[in-house]
Amino acid sequence: SRFLACFLVKMAANNAVLNRLEQKGAEADQVIEYLKQQVALLKEKAILQASLQEEKKLRVENAKLKKEIEGLKQELIQAEVQNGVKQISVPSGTMVSTALFSEDVPQPTAITLSPGSKDQIKGEDEEKKKKEKVEKKGEKKEKKQQPASGHSDAKPVDVSCLDLRVGCIITAKKHPDADTLYVEEVDVGEASLRTVVSGLVKHVSLDQV
Repeated sequence: SRFLACFLVKMAANNAVLNRLEQKGAEADQVIEYLKQQVALLKEKAILQASLQEEKKLRVENAKLKKEIEGLKQELIQAEVQNGVKQISVPSGTMVSTALFSEDVPQPTAITLSPGSKDQIKGEDEEKKKKEKVEKKGEKKEKKQQPASGHSDAKPVDVSCLDLRVGCIITAKKHPDADTLYVEEVDVGEASLRTVVSGLVKHVSLDQV
């Protein structure tokens, strides 16, 4: 009985220890999550601070560049004034600070036409159109006449260039692959007979050949 009592006491103590360990583990998990959130917030703050510092630097550099541009503008204006270029002031609402014009640049002039001059111009345009039409018609006629003149300039046929011979048909038979053709052996006075294919089937019978 004493052994059982001791065993039960030890088991109860072990259960209490396990419960405490579980509670501490849960608390540790909560602490870890809290620390993670704090680290994320610190990272965001660091990024914001870095961006703010960069923005400040850019603003300072932008102000310096503006001052340099204004100084260069003033130097340019002084140089142009020394060279005799007029400076015309522009209202402050506009984007351009100064407008530069030279005295030697010619200004455009407006051209006005009287009614009579307008009629003359119209008449000249109509005459030009008529001339162009006449020229086009003449070109078409020349193109048509060129083929006819080419035929008239052609050389006459020389009959003496032809080689005409009279021969005697020795044998004649129908063509094996065509019903309208004869295959003939013709003697034209040469050492060997000539083989001639002719389309005489519709005009002359095989017996007459």
